[in-house]
Amino acid sequence: MELAELIDELIALLRSKVLVVNGRVKFIEEAHEGLLEKLKEYTINAFISLESLKEAQEWIKILQESLNKAGESIGALGWTISKELKSFIKDPQAHLKKKLFLYSFDLLRNRVTVSEYLEKSRAALTTSLRTNMRSIYQTWVFATILGYVGCIDGRLIYPEHGYIPLERSGKQRAGSIPPNAVVKIPGRGEVSFFIEAPRPVGWEDTRDLRAVWKLYVSLRPDIMIYSGRVLNIVKLDNQDAPILRPNMIIECKELSDWFNKARELKGPVAKPLTAEEWMSKWINGLWTGLADVLGVSEKAINEFIEGRVRGLRVTEPKLIALYKQVYKPDGFTLVSLPRIPEHLKKDLESWRVKIIDGVSMGCSSCLEELAKEIVALAKYSGSMDVVEELRSVLKSRGIEVSRAKLEEALLSLAIDRIEDLASRITQ
Repeated sequence: MELAELIDELIALLRSKVLVVNGRVKFIEEAHEGLLEKLKEYTINAFISLESLKEAQEWIKILQESLNKAGESIGALGWTISKELKSFIKDPQAHLKKKLFLYSFDLLRNRVTVSEYLEKSRAALTTSLRTNMRSIYQTWVFATILGYVGCIDGRLIYPEHGYIPLERSGKQRAGSIPPNAVVKIPGRGEVSFFIEAPRPVGWEDTRDLRAVWKLYVSLRPDIMIYSGRVLNIVKLDNQDAPILRPNMIIECKELSDWFNKARELKGPVAKPLTAEEWMSKWINGLWTGLADVLGVSEKAINEFIEGRVRGLRVTEPKLIALYKQVYKPDGFTLVSLPRIPEHLKKDLESWRVKIIDGVSMGCSSCLEELAKEIVALAKYSGSMDVVEELRSVLKSRGIEVSRAKLEEALLSLAIDRIEDLASRITQ
């Protein structure tokens, strides 16, 4: 019997085993609740292949190993993960069943037809699987880079409590955008990491909203990296760039055909939530100037800005170029699981986008050169305490020494090699 027929029969059986009173569903016998679980399983099997679920389990295993290794390497105590991703990691199939909860009860209450139930279920299941697999791949890239930094004695210095957040829920209510992690590398400096950071911050009144509105229309790269210890990237005093310019952006792509897909940018973007349209000039200038980057006409851009059309479809490669032009980072790297067609590579490279493709889950060596580039970004945000830095370097080599003893040794060494010291100073 075909799966579709099994689902039809199971739905008919379920409807005969429930009572619907005032819109509430009640099973005639408690044992019949198992039939609803069976319906969810059949629905998942109809739209999600066993190969996809197996791949999800493999990716989850690799991610967990990477998080454990990276956390131990940089001295983190743990990671905080979004409720959605945490549920998926715990049990992908059970998580997908949760997505069918409301639809299945609407079906039993005859609020949707069988075909509507299946259509809504397919959309919910495929979106959930795709979103979580994307989050896993992006998080693995981030963890792999941190793991490499830890291997050269990098240590987590922010957050101070030692738990690295992989989500931003509630993190920006105070009106700032803090980093997900700041890592200190002995003898080199610090590097700050922001995951999907540009987004709205807390506001209280119309005046506040004017200041933060530009963040509601900011594009959101996967990972933004800054030299030094950067604890807030909001620049509301800068009308042209509300986000501090990053030193590097990393965009991650895991779908086998991501470069053939398009995304719809939602509009209108010119009108804030109040009657005042103070941001219109900035937004019009930005988007009109980027018409060529997006590969659309200026007319289409204007219609989008003014709200005459509710969305603007942009191909994924063009969106990457848009990120590059808007944020103007010193470096932009695209990490792609599939190999990218040569003609698209040339287009992206013409925008000075560095491409690392064929990066499968678990291939840590694939990201080693990228990690080295990030390490090279490290710098000291304030004046450097030379003695403490040397103590850190010595400690990383298993040598514990007090500050007083190290100062004494440094003075003695400097006197013994005073000519070398003078030569270095005067170079």
